[in-house]
Amino acid sequence: MDKSLIERDRAVIWHPYTQMKTALPVVPIIRGEGAYLFDEDGKRYIDAVSSWWVTLHGHSHPYIAQKIAEQLTTLEHVIFAGFTHPVAIELAEKLLQILPADQSKVFYSDNGSTAVEVALKMCLQYWSNQGQTKTKIIAFKNSYHGDTFGAMAVSARSAFTEPFEKLLFEVEYIDTPNAENISSLKSQILGLQDVAAFIFEPLVQGSGGMLMYEAEYLDELLLFCKENGILTIADEVMTGFGRTGKLFASDYLVNKADIFCLSKGLTGGTMALGVTTATGQIFDAFLSDDRLKTLFHGHSFTANPIACTAALASLELTLKAETSDNMNRIKQSHNHFLERIKSHPKLKAVRQTGTIIAFEWNTGETTSYFSDLRDKLYTFFLDNGIILRPLGNIIYILPPFCISNDDLNYIYSKIEEALDKF
Repeated sequence: MDKSLIERDRAVIWHPYTQMKTALPVVPIIRGEGAYLFDEDGKRYIDAVSSWWVTLHGHSHPYIAQKIAEQLTTLEHVIFAGFTHPVAIELAEKLLQILPADQSKVFYSDNGSTAVEVALKMCLQYWSNQGQTKTKIIAFKNSYHGDTFGAMAVSARSAFTEPFEKLLFEVEYIDTPNAENISSLKSQILGLQDVAAFIFEPLVQGSGGMLMYEAEYLDELLLFCKENGILTIADEVMTGFGRTGKLFASDYLVNKADIFCLSKGLTGGTMALGVTTATGQIFDAFLSDDRLKTLFHGHSFTANPIACTAALASLELTLKAETSDNMNRIKQSHNHFLERIKSHPKLKAVRQTGTIIAFEWNTGETTSYFSDLRDKLYTFFLDNGIILRPLGNIIYILPPFCISNDDLNYIYSKIEEALDKF
């Protein structure tokens, strides 16, 4: 008798963020279409978290698939050191058209963590190339920027980073800004020596629990950093490409970061690709007759033509009026539900920015990724055909833009049911 996919998986796979000894059985997905995923038994699931925040326009989108198929018969890959190709150039041109005007150059990598690694190396070497020893990084408390070592180092210290604590470089953590603390944050930064850069998730701290804060005070903090010669990095890996209601979360700001990190929705969730963009000022610091001032960084699949093609196709769809209408529809739907449910006695908080909405269960304990409630909620929603991946006692909806109102209302109804049940 043939083994099931679950049995075959258990024999050979090590899953991310999973304690393999106690993990719930995996769900074998064999097909995707629009906002839905289908398992081997034909059960349909609403992908309410966009498969870890990557799927913008739905699964197996025919237009993206068509463009990838065409590219596969033309050029699948070429080394990107000393060579180039049309789709990498076109994608860079189009990204720079929609990013802040001072963004000048595009550096390709292959995921969000590596995009952050590149940004950190750009900042640190920017100062080194000018003979300055600025090495301290500022980041927000509760931040998350990835799982590679540099990205992990600038993320909040937690159970995830504990085994590596002694190997991570020092970071100065500050609170997210608000009306009450903005002055003290500036004083805290002024008291630091040799600050190279400030990295931040604009408006929404994703893995930290979909924590949200106001653009006004981030704007003020960015201006302060610029006035004091501190480079700034906007980690838009999760918030980019419409998730916050605008194309980028930074579009809510007057003052813009020096460097942008993009991934996740960049290819519409089709495949891995990372981008780090920088101002001309940063790029120029690496231009020299001295080869030691080169940015020594690269990946085997840098600017992969298939990934760049997927990104171009996804970007074309993202910029359509229909997609903008869908973003606004989801935003309004979330807002109506927020108003209806925000006073529920079991909810500690409800937060919304654009197409992202989060619900924090009042469990009587400090918010924890390891809350016992997490598995109960996860299983409840799976049983009801919804993929929601709770962050401890926090659940959130971050859907593909193609999700229907009927599906949103069904998810809302099941959240209300869960609130009565747990």
